Amino acid sequence: MRAVRVITEVGAVDRPFDYNLTEASAHTGLGDRVRVDFNHRSVRAWVVGELDARSELKAITKWLGYGPAPSLLDLLAWASERWYSPLSRFLISSSPKRLVTSLPDLPQAPTLEQRVRESAALLAPGVWRVSPTTDPLAIVLGAYDVTRASPGSLLVLVPTESWANRLRGRLEQRGLPVASGEQEWDRMRAGWPVVVGSRGAALAPVPRVAGAVLVDADDEAYLSEAAPTWDAFRMVRERCRRDDAPWWATSVAPSPLLLGGSKMQSLEDVASGWPRVRVIDRRQSDPRDGVLSREALDAAHRALEVPDSIAVAVVLQRLGTGRLFACRKCGELARCAQCAMAEEEVGEQLACRDRHELRANFCRACGATNLKRVRVGVTTLANDVAAQLGQDVSELTSSSDPTQALARVVVGTEAIWQRVRHCGVVIFVDFDQYLLAPRESARRSALTAVAKAGRLVGARREGRGEVVIQTRRGNDPVLRALLSGDVEEIVLEDDATAALLALPPYGGLAEVSGPGASAFVAQLVAPVSVHATPLGFEARADSWEELTAALRGVSRPSEKVRVAVR
Repeated sequence: MRAVRVITEVGAVDRPFDYNLTEASAHTGLGDRVRVDFNHRSVRAWVVGELDARSELKAITKWLGYGPAPSLLDLLAWASERWYSPLSRFLISSSPKRLVTSLPDLPQAPTLEQRVRESAALLAPGVWRVSPTTDPLAIVLGAYDVTRASPGSLLVLVPTESWANRLRGRLEQRGLPVASGEQEWDRMRAGWPVVVGSRGAALAPVPRVAGAVLVDADDEAYLSEAAPTWDAFRMVRERCRRDDAPWWATSVAPSPLLLGGSKMQSLEDVASGWPRVRVIDRRQSDPRDGVLSREALDAAHRALEVPDSIAVAVVLQRLGTGRLFACRKCGELARCAQCAMAEEEVGEQLACRDRHELRANFCRACGATNLKRVRVGVTTLANDVAAQLGQDVSELTSSSDPTQALARVVVGTEAIWQRVRHCGVVIFVDFDQYLLAPRESARRSALTAVAKAGRLVGARREGRGEVVIQTRRGNDPVLRALLSGDVEEIVLEDDATAALLALPPYGGLAEVSGPGASAFVAQLVAPVSVHATPLGFEARADSWEELTAALRGVSRPSEKVRVAVR
């Protein structure tokens, strides 16, 4: 008989244990799920290794079914090291929620029909800058045509499950066998030719990857906010490296994460695929105007004349912790003289988030002392928009009922992108919330928001709709790039800045927070440096390898600590 090495589901005990197999469990293989007696408790575990049986070992209690493919185990071990996490967290993510004890027969990967092959975009593997309205279907079909003859599965990732469902339907219409979702875990484990999904598809249990396509590869939906804070792009890229498979990543504004070590390629005529953009500088608006300027109202009324089901989408995204302040006299925003970030109220004074300078409540531009808060709040905004347009208005936030019927005018956060497919105009009431967000990705987030709005109104070459941006920073380089549709300069500047400041992927970074954060970071020594932040601490090193090695050498305090490796 054999013995096996297992990792239990008890995350606090992140080390393997050995158990003997019995006749009933002799068919157990690597990656399979089993039940074991662990310290007088019956717990689930995964088989991660094999060895010779020894008489002093306990026996496996029961074979539970299939788990991750054996070829995935080394990748998951790498991921647990990369993101400073117990291995069991990643084993859970790549395992089914139900017991799977048999696998379906694998279908053949069909050849694309000639008319479909002619419409497929055969792009070289790597990072591609595309326009917001570029249809990714041609890229996916091209990747399938290139990888069809290779053993393994083509992974296709999109930011949301609803998008994945739509893409699956379009691929099946062209005769491709597609697996997606938890209910088809057994198909993925069997090695279905095409696997489509959102972030979780990066850990799809396919035995081998033939290739991968990531659409909007640096979308925030690909990043897990819950620890471990892994991201789909790094995971898929590593899987493809191990399986010697090509990968394609598309983005409207590739981030340093995508560009680090990779060359950016661009499709032809990207600019014409961006939406028509109109920038309205509220510093020059009549102070008697409401939340929507006169130009924005005119655009909304024109959209309402077209018989679309939804004509107007008004977006207000609250980013950061403080409200913006603007001068009542000249309209300039209150910004820090050192870092140029928006200032917030601190007692009776103003300061940026990093508290570079506490100063009195006055305007740096004209000296006036009558600063006003820029009004925020979706409910208040919806009431004001309804009054200005004389229309019924629907509110949309992440907590809204997904089945609610929507009026022709919707007001909300970025939850609008999930519910609205087409409209005549998208209005950003306060775009400075994007431009002045206190994070290094603020400019790319602003570009991405307009790109998502562009998918609702259509490309500028179609002349169908437009995106209206209300701002108090009319000379911002991001706004100039949006007006021209050429964002390459912004992309390259952000990449150069990340390299200069040794931000990921050019350096290792971990955010440490929680009651025990101080005790935790106190144990870190060179080559790791520690800096205090408003939310806790940042630990930095020249590489993620140095950083995670240092983190694993630290004893965790009794108080709760959250470590998010980026």
